[in-house]
Amino acid sequence: MACTFRRSIASQLSRVLDLPPENLIKSISAVPISKKEEVADFQLSVHSVLESSSGHSKPDIQVQTRRLAEKLKCDTVVSEISTGPGTVNFKINRELLTKTVLQQVFENGANYGLKSELFSDLPQKKVVVEFSSPNVAKKFHVGHLRSTIIGNFIANLKEALGHQVTRINYFGDWGMQFGLLGTGFQLFGYEEKLQSNPLQHLFEVYVQVNKEATDDENVEKSAREFFHRLEEGDKQALSLWQKFRDLSIKEYVQIYKRLGVHFDDYSGESFYREKSREVLQLLDKKGLLQRTKKGTAIVDLSGKGDPSLSCTVMRSDGTSLYATRDLAAAIDRMNKYNFDSMIYVTDKGQQNHFQQVFEILRLMGYEWAERCQHIPFGVVQGMKTRRGDVTFLEDVINETRSRMLENMAFSKTTKELENPHEIAERVGLAALIIQDFKGYLLSDYKFNWDRVFQSRGDTGVFLQYTHARLCSLEETFESGHLRNIKAACLQDPQSVSILQHLLRYDEVLYKSSQDLQPRHIVSYLLTLSHLTAVAHKTLQIKGRLPEVAEARLHLFKAVRSVLANGMKLLGITPVSRM
Repeated sequence: MACTFRRSIASQLSRVLDLPPENLIKSISAVPISKKEEVADFQLSVHSVLESSSGHSKPDIQVQTRRLAEKLKCDTVVSEISTGPGTVNFKINRELLTKTVLQQVFENGANYGLKSELFSDLPQKKVVVEFSSPNVAKKFHVGHLRSTIIGNFIANLKEALGHQVTRINYFGDWGMQFGLLGTGFQLFGYEEKLQSNPLQHLFEVYVQVNKEATDDENVEKSAREFFHRLEEGDKQALSLWQKFRDLSIKEYVQIYKRLGVHFDDYSGESFYREKSREVLQLLDKKGLLQRTKKGTAIVDLSGKGDPSLSCTVMRSDGTSLYATRDLAAAIDRMNKYNFDSMIYVTDKGQQNHFQQVFEILRLMGYEWAERCQHIPFGVVQGMKTRRGDVTFLEDVINETRSRMLENMAFSKTTKELENPHEIAERVGLAALIIQDFKGYLLSDYKFNWDRVFQSRGDTGVFLQYTHARLCSLEETFESGHLRNIKAACLQDPQSVSILQHLLRYDEVLYKSSQDLQPRHIVSYLLTLSHLTAVAHKTLQIKGRLPEVAEARLHLFKAVRSVLANGMKLLGITPVSRM
């Protein structure tokens, strides 16, 4: 593993610099591969280890870099030492590099890269991740796709790192919209339509009642009264609401199954309608609750009476708001899970909301508010089907599958498949996920169907194709035991580049663990697939000497293993045929 080499380099550096090896490990980074020339395997940033480095000019740094390199010696691990701009570079013994990387990939399996010393001082924590959180009684809107796949990735990564993760789906199942929906269903609803296609019918009712409420004040008044009845626990109102909720969740679970996403807890705002009253009482007791002339209740976050920096926590009729219920949920989760970290995954439009919620928790005296984190993401633009604008996620998944089936039908490389629809859906979902994860999560991006489904570009289709191709290779040629591999057979430029890239995997995982951005892993896997595409053409197995064929086959098996690991972290199910 890379950390084996890092530790060896750090041990020698520690003797020269008189610093503990542990202080040097993270200053030694794997060098990205280069198409132009063979590069060293690791480099030390001299600037990062010099105590008073900020006071050195660039020439001084370079002088110190040369002096440091002169004090270091090659050994059984390091075969060559050189310098670059502010760096000392280390080339690992090629035979040792080959055997160590392959051995670690096969021995560690799904944990390859996760046992690195980069994670050795990582404390195991209790982590709550709230994500997806669609609005009940509405079809699963495409806008919730990003929250679902990003939250799933974060939960996967945290679990892989050994944390105890609780995945929460916090449904929007309470609020004024249910006043509108309850009133709307009484006016325009049909029980038969509700049973046959619940979310479509509820969506139609909601659109119609919103239109009516705009023109008719009595409809809006009825909606407010219906929601007030819900808050007061009226049995008839609650029974209708419960029916909407149950039918919605039943349909959502089917969507999650298709996405390969699961949850530990299906919660919702409705769970906190009683507890939100306790929150209001607590805010009042602490002197944080203020009444306005309109009869609403607010919390002043400025401390100076600035109305623009206040958060409304109760309507004039005494009913709760989204912020009140989020406060109650946070307090309840701390009591229930005693979390070390709680992560909310929602669009960037809710940044101010979460800032306010976290600030109110701090004002209430909850020190653990510092453990709450909001991961915001940008907007997807231009996601349309052939029929026009897309509103619902199910339409997107169906469109993805149908387009992929078409592409596979016209492809010369497509094999006879037992389950083409399932394969097409998995490849299509990989295409959606990679398109979404390539950039910064906070960035908006323009969706392009044609670009998403390219089989040779930087796409999820290309990753799946590479994985399936490597699976086919393993099926065609049987491999022996790793002990019999001759490292000398993997010293060509293509093999070395792949080995060097495999060496960097732990560092990529570490970067993603620090900023929770999947783009590092996506970029790594795409580069690995491009390297493999070149190697597949040049590193022939058929007709080669047995020891050469055996070595190359093991290299390709290692690539497939790491590729599958990375894809699974991203929430992609690798396919073995396509």
